[in-house]
Amino acid sequence: MTKKNLLESFCIAVLALTWSLSGVAQTAAPSHKQSPPEGGPPKTFHLPAKQTFTLPNGLNVTMVPYGRLPKVTIAVFVRAGSLNEGPDETWMSDFVGRMIKEGGTTTQSAEAVAQQAASMGGSLDVNAGADQTQVALDVLSDFGPRAVALLADVLEHPLFPEPDLQRMKQDAERRLAIAKSQSQPLAREQFMKALYPDHPYGRVFPTEEMISKYSIADVKKFYTSNFGAARSHIYVAGKFDPAAMKKAITESFSGWAKGPDPAINIPKPVSKREFSLVDRPNATQSTVYVGLPTVYPGEPDYIPLSVTNTLLGGSFASRITSNIREQKGYTYSPFSQLSSRYHDAFWAEIADVTTAVTGPSLKEIFYEINRLQKEAPSEAELKGIQDYIAGLFILQNSSRQGIIAQLAFADLNNLGDDYLETYVKKVYAVTPEQVQQMAQKHLSTDKMTIVIVGDKSKIADQIAPYEHSGD
Repeated sequence: MTKKNLLESFCIAVLALTWSLSGVAQTAAPSHKQSPPEGGPPKTFHLPAKQTFTLPNGLNVTMVPYGRLPKVTIAVFVRAGSLNEGPDETWMSDFVGRMIKEGGTTTQSAEAVAQQAASMGGSLDVNAGADQTQVALDVLSDFGPRAVALLADVLEHPLFPEPDLQRMKQDAERRLAIAKSQSQPLAREQFMKALYPDHPYGRVFPTEEMISKYSIADVKKFYTSNFGAARSHIYVAGKFDPAAMKKAITESFSGWAKGPDPAINIPKPVSKREFSLVDRPNATQSTVYVGLPTVYPGEPDYIPLSVTNTLLGGSFASRITSNIREQKGYTYSPFSQLSSRYHDAFWAEIADVTTAVTGPSLKEIFYEINRLQKEAPSEAELKGIQDYIAGLFILQNSSRQGIIAQLAFADLNNLGDDYLETYVKKVYAVTPEQVQQMAQKHLSTDKMTIVIVGDKSKIADQIAPYEHSGD
């Protein structure tokens, strides 16, 4: 048989098999679509028994045994972040955090610190946020006490070398230039400035001149003024010997100076219709920020409002997402969020939309908010959202780092020991009528700030109706 005949025979066989399978599939297919089986009852998250203690210098410690893997995470949360920056110190908390990570200590070089961490199966992680700076190590359980000692050295004795500052200033200038060239960072800058005009939360970017003037003296001053035991909380999660871990923390951190108490600077955010347009000629998309200040974690309406947010725009199945993404194709990845800080929070819907439908996108966003205010969701729709939130919450607590993040969130916001264990129950207690009430009470469209970054020549007429209240 020739190669041609072999090929023809093979193709005929494949077609015959395909037809055969197709016939089987058609025969076996049901005449109607079947619904998936009903999910089981929601599971309540149970936090393993935790051990807490406080050192004489004011340092708080929480230890939680978790999991079977021989790993342990030790994280130090310091109440120091952008909240503590002055008008001419934007990004200073980030500079301090980066130098703590990369600058070494008075007793060992940065390379030695990195090698120590690696030899324990981990790496040093430092993140500066709005209210806190986190310094953490995730290592093999046998090295837990050694990791504690390394964290203590890094936090208590940072070196802050001058050459590192010059390198970091150059890196900061590059990051600033990149951020200023992108729509979403520009929109966020204007949005935060509008909500927090006289507060550190409203200062998103430094100027180039500001960065160029930063000195080692400035870095050391910020560190001395904001870092210390009284502002810090150590969290330990994973497999570890509680007695050995407590001993290591006590020995390594008892000598840390108490330092200042946490700074309390609660903002008074602006809640009124404010419109801002940032022109980006020839932009093919417009970035839209729409939002306003709202209740913060710990207030009675926070969990019901978080459910409302997830239903409205905070999940893939949410109403705004279904409207402007699935039905109309205006955007690929819109989302809403409840963004919180210490005794502060705001709600915002964020989307990158095609330039030609900037105005229509605003129209649909406000339409969905108004629709929810006029009519409560069905129980079935709400149940789907509650299942999603409960499942996501359990997933967030399924790792050492996740548990630590949840504990730190609860402690920062004074939510109490039962917050994590009662959260799912409270989510399912929210009713359709409460969701409608939350939209009416906390999502007043005539008090929302609107920020748009896009091509002014192409969108000015579209967005003109939204420059004043009364959509």
